Amino acid sequence: MPKHLTPAQVEQFRSQGYAFPFTAIEPSQAFEYRRRIEAYEASVGHDANRTLKIKGHLPFPWLVDLGRNPRILDAVEDVIGPNILLFGASIFAKDGGDPRYVSWHQDSAYFGLSPHEEVTAWVALTEASEAHGCLRVVPGSHLQPDLKHVETFAADNMLAKGQEIQGIDESLAVSMPLAAGQFSLHHERTAHSSLPNRAGDRRIGFAFFYIPTHVRSTIGRRPATLVRGVDTYGHWDTDNLPARDLDPASMAQLAAAWGEYKDGDILQAADMEPVE
Repeated sequence: MPKHLTPAQVEQFRSQGYAFPFTAIEPSQAFEYRRRIEAYEASVGHDANRTLKIKGHLPFPWLVDLGRNPRILDAVEDVIGPNILLFGASIFAKDGGDPRYVSWHQDSAYFGLSPHEEVTAWVALTEASEAHGCLRVVPGSHLQPDLKHVETFAADNMLAKGQEIQGIDESLAVSMPLAAGQFSLHHERTAHSSLPNRAGDRRIGFAFFYIPTHVRSTIGRRPATLVRGVDTYGHWDTDNLPARDLDPASMAQLAAAWGEYKDGDILQAADMEPVE
């Protein structure tokens, strides 16, 4: 029996590539995490979107703890099994009235994983309604091959390269609104996007990237963290988890991972030969 999802929700994830909403934390705890992120922004003098990316959980032990949240891991286990690695995380924060958006894309395009079995848990630290620019998905798109992305580098696009799948039929889009403390799941091949925030308050979400331990990196050895079960494969090195807030070793790993992803010449999954 599933641990967190109902059998119908497991089937929906498998056939449609997404499922929501689920509760991870209480709204009061979500507010506290928001407060901490905004304190970090005040201390560094810039938007957290500039730095808390790809390995965005590494600056703070409390973000690692959120990535280990039992409710989230129960839901993830329901769709990828009991042996789970957390290989990354990214913040997506939009201010009230913010013109920034996230274009249609597949996480699989640049994640460099084989086989494609990653699942993203998107955790809302504030309300994420349609007015706030919540996540949208194209049901069933995860069953398609890797799609080609055009790297637009558009100014208001929140993705590192402004990568975009062009020609998506907007009439197929399904919105996934969440309350603060709730989360959604989507498959790495599920085409998804989000519109600008038309509301008055910020929309802050943290996306955690999970893989079963048998999944390999197609772009060389990389680090990850075992968050549940056992790893008998050894495909991944070990993250420098923070012993304290802004731990220097963890921050160095964060900067390296984000820099490689943002500035590196990484082939899209659609352009790579299959890994046997």
